[in-house]
Amino acid sequence: MATRAKTKPEPRRPARRSAVSKTERRQDILVAARDVFAKLGYHQTTIDDIVAEAGVARGTYYLYFEDKRAIFADLLDRYFTQLTMVIQRIDMGDGAPSVQEQARANMRGILRVCLAERAMTKILFTDALGVDSAFDRKLLTFYDAIAQLLTESYREGQALGIVEDGEPRVLAYMTIGALKELLYQAVTLGFSEESVDVLTAQLYAFLSRGCLRVDGAPPKRRRGRKA
Repeated sequence: MATRAKTKPEPRRPARRSAVSKTERRQDILVAARDVFAKLGYHQTTIDDIVAEAGVARGTYYLYFEDKRAIFADLLDRYFTQLTMVIQRIDMGDGAPSVQEQARANMRGILRVCLAERAMTKILFTDALGVDSAFDRKLLTFYDAIAQLLTESYREGQALGIVEDGEPRVLAYMTIGALKELLYQAVTLGFSEESVDVLTAQLYAFLSRGCLRVDGAPPKRRRGRKA
């Protein structure tokens, strides 16, 4: 009786599987480091803590990251990218959403990222400074970039009549200070992502009573000031 020839199994593709595995493993280590940093703080965390949380060998960790500072920098870079991507300049062109809608969208976007990434938000406000001088400069450069973006937005808003008179950079610093404290308390108190709309409304109301002038009549460009 004839027998069927055994079908040879298809050859595996180790290279592709290995690449996917490496990507996933690297992500697992990043997530573990994020959680440990948020719980213990940067200075108290060791690489042993991270590999124990990730469930990998210490040698595996060094395949992806040079040291503890490297993974910390990677986490913050990813977080900064998420934040800067949601901040959009106000568009006054025809067909653009109202200034109010755009302002709320920026606030909502920032709050959503910070509450979705509460571990990173906590790390940013409690452990990011003091790693070393080079890292501190990098962090301060990020803060300055945000302040500069907001300063330019306020300056443009003043020209359009939607921002109160005052030194734009001072207004930017006050806004950032209020936002940082709000975010720190929201994360510390455990506010959920469902709180984004409520927090956006309250932050918008606060700024509207302060430096923003976007409610009511359509904004008009102001004439140049005399020296």
